[in-house]
Amino acid sequence: MKMSIQYRHSGKRRFAARAATAVLAACVAMVAGLGGALAAQDYDRLSEQTRDYVAVRGPIVALERVRVIDGTGGPVLEDQTVLLRDGRIAAVGPAATVAVPEGAERHDLSGHTVIPGMVGMHDHLFYTSVGGRRVQLGYSAPRLYLGSGVTTIRTTGSFTPFADVHLKDAIDRGDSPGPRIHITAPYITGSTGSVHQARMTSPEQARRFVEYWAEEGATWLKAYTSIGSAELGAAIEAAHRLGLRVTGHLCSVSFQEAVALGIDNLEHGMLTASDFVPEKEPDRCPGNIMQRAGGSDPTGPIAQETIAAMVEAGVGLTATLAVYEAFFPDRDVVDERTLELMAPDLREAYLDERGRIQEMGPDPENFRNEMRFEKAFVDAGGLLAAGVDPTGNGGALPGFGNQRNFELLLEAGLSPVQAVQVVSANGAKILGVDDELGTVEVGKLADLIVLNGDPGSDPSAIRAVRWVFKDGVGYDSRELIQATRGLVGVR
Repeated sequence: MKMSIQYRHSGKRRFAARAATAVLAACVAMVAGLGGALAAQDYDRLSEQTRDYVAVRGPIVALERVRVIDGTGGPVLEDQTVLLRDGRIAAVGPAATVAVPEGAERHDLSGHTVIPGMVGMHDHLFYTSVGGRRVQLGYSAPRLYLGSGVTTIRTTGSFTPFADVHLKDAIDRGDSPGPRIHITAPYITGSTGSVHQARMTSPEQARRFVEYWAEEGATWLKAYTSIGSAELGAAIEAAHRLGLRVTGHLCSVSFQEAVALGIDNLEHGMLTASDFVPEKEPDRCPGNIMQRAGGSDPTGPIAQETIAAMVEAGVGLTATLAVYEAFFPDRDVVDERTLELMAPDLREAYLDERGRIQEMGPDPENFRNEMRFEKAFVDAGGLLAAGVDPTGNGGALPGFGNQRNFELLLEAGLSPVQAVQVVSANGAKILGVDDELGTVEVGKLADLIVLNGDPGSDPSAIRAVRWVFKDGVGYDSRELIQATRGLVGVR
């Protein structure tokens, strides 16, 4: 990988990065001190291409007679009016008491539910599927995320990081529809990483990598399976010094070891936690980790120790149930709306793959163990968020997989109120933007989903998105999604 060579040998780059460290840290501190620094993006700033998907313009909008699940963990509120003004939530309260200003755009939405925009914490802008297909979804992914109700994403690893940076800029300008994007640098891993990943072979190299990507606009790093503990520790130290945070899909370093090193977030859950392999050697990833860890006791002593360490340190966990589900038999992972968005050859290959998986026989409990582990994490006071991770065999699409996570969290035993909190507010907390996003509360940015139905009594209502509001502008879900028909796996 060219970038790895550049980091290893460019003395000028290294000197420049070090010289800029103090300035970068000061800038990060200044931005952090601004508080609610996220600016609303009004309709007038949107390009004609983006306006094509707008159904509700504002600037003053009243969503009347709605049910509200606000993401705070509080009770479901019936017969409410949510008033939006200039991109923010101006009022939330009983429909009989909220005063709607003259000239407001009023919508009677009886039978509908308003929840916060989802915050996708493992939402790549690339896509992989059966047969080794990998493609950057610069067109379809942002439309699918936004159309499905995902108003904020963290990329959580990248193969073409500058494509992500440029797409973020286009969305921020209003040139393209899509969610807010938090940029994660390319994967950092050990000496056995792929050609698309940055291979860290020394703590100094890890520090140089962090300094470079801090300059390029990344706010998160993602450590991958074969990284060593010394390199991970150096990356975490450098990231924290510069105001960045670190998450990891780990194996060579266990969850408990990563927590001790100061990691901020962990991905996937027990199916990647080498803590569950007693004979694990230091800095080595045991083989067959998904099956070995997944076959362990999700509520036993090792699980309890791992969860306790994470909770005590305030380390969040990202659930990615939707991507794992497609690897197990007897799961509902073949639906028509997903298939119609896939490119024809991809659709055929995916269906063939699912046929082979069905022939494997009964699920050996690994997937259900993962759900039990996540429920135990929540019960212990852990901060659980969620993301789709649109990779694997291709069954989990951007946006659709975020919705499916909600359904799977209910299957795992969470209440609808808890599941809404996981897919929205908790991600905002991990990102550090919960003062502006993640709940339906007065003063926050108007990032909302209007669902035609009640996801509390019918989990599938999470798929019945009518409008998605971002900055108080309401986008037509159906139009955004239909624009990607037959294009997933292509662009």
